[in-house]
Amino acid sequence: MSDRYGSDVLSGDWRAPTRGRSRPVEAETGLVVEDVETGWCGAVVRVEKAGGMQVVHLEDRRGRTRGFPLGPGFLVEGEPVVLTVPTAGRSAAATAAARTRTASGSVKVVGHRARVASGSRIWVEGRHDAELVEKVWGDDLRVEGVVVEMLDGVDDLAAEIRAFAPTPDRRLGILVDHLVPGTKESRIVAEAERVSPHARILGHPYVDVWQSVKPARLGLTAWPVIERGRSWKHGVLAELGWPHDSQADVARGWKKILGTVRSYSDLEPTLLASVEELIDFVTVP
Repeated sequence: MSDRYGSDVLSGDWRAPTRGRSRPVEAETGLVVEDVETGWCGAVVRVEKAGGMQVVHLEDRRGRTRGFPLGPGFLVEGEPVVLTVPTAGRSAAATAAARTRTASGSVKVVGHRARVASGSRIWVEGRHDAELVEKVWGDDLRVEGVVVEMLDGVDDLAAEIRAFAPTPDRRLGILVDHLVPGTKESRIVAEAERVSPHARILGHPYVDVWQSVKPARLGLTAWPVIERGRSWKHGVLAELGWPHDSQADVARGWKKILGTVRSYSDLEPTLLASVEELIDFVTVP
């Protein structure tokens, strides 16, 4: 007579996971890894310490990069692994490989002289926006010959676009702060978008571009909430315990914040997406 229940279900190691137990694997540059929780699959491009923990950055086949906490929860060739920090020798190799990429994550062009500026432009609202874009995307923009210029606010944005008179070969990309539904900025942008199909306006939801820097870079879990009627930048500096009485204090505070930014991975995804799309818009034929 056949045994309808099969063999003893309690025999062997019944507690072992279906895929097997995780084994430690060093997160070497180029190792292809899959994150179990999200399904994100990519090659290791670097391991770094951020926000008090080790983070591994994975680049997928489309060149997009995403960071994950180093440790368990990954698959290598379908087998569960615990990613660990590379040994000193391999870490040095990974550092050397990282030097072949720009702060934006693109492949660094070696020996290339900056191209003569094209007619296309990217406009940003202020000096801090321009300095942040230069720090992260400056190498890419010089290769493409695209100049970033500062606007003195966006109140007359439609008129500014008409004066620039963008064309298919002379495009205009514009980055706007605090672009969220129902705001003054959203109404200004809605009018300006009708001026020319050769201008693209994108933005980020933050009160100021400072907020696009991940708070963990400053040892924070979130940016301070500043009440209405108070200068946001001065209020943030006060909450951080930094000098905050004058514009010189604001300038010094921004320099400290900007100094914590090493690459695109230190910025919020919303800003990254907008800047990358604007660069594509003004450079892709």
